[in-house]
Amino acid sequence: MAGERILIVEDEYLIRATVSEMLEDHGYEVIAADNGEEALDMLRSDGGVAILITDMSLAGGMDGRTLAAAARGLRGALPVIFMTGRPESIGPLDPATDAVVAKPYTSAELVAAITKFLPPTSHQ
Repeated sequence: MAGERILIVEDEYLIRATVSEMLEDHGYEVIAADNGEEALDMLRSDGGVAILITDMSLAGGMDGRTLAAAARGLRGALPVIFMTGRPESIGPLDPATDAVVAKPYTSAELVAAITKFLPPTSHQ
């Protein structure tokens, strides 16, 4: 499943585990981090990450937008999906590389955002 590895960044364990399992059920390969620094370390060591999904509010001093900018410093135009309970406060985005899913979101909404950047998997 080359090109379908997704990095989830969420500081709340239950949300991170639930989203990871949901995406694995849709056939995606998922790796997960609980903060921005851990996510950047993963991006430095794993060239196969095709998309970053991050919560906007992260513990540890780095929010989702800061993480996205740093990730793109490492990986160019890496697609980013922002998860947030306040989508109106997220500010301008580039529709070519960014998407937003508003909490609470459904599995279908998250997969639709992913398929905007990646082809659907054969396991759906």
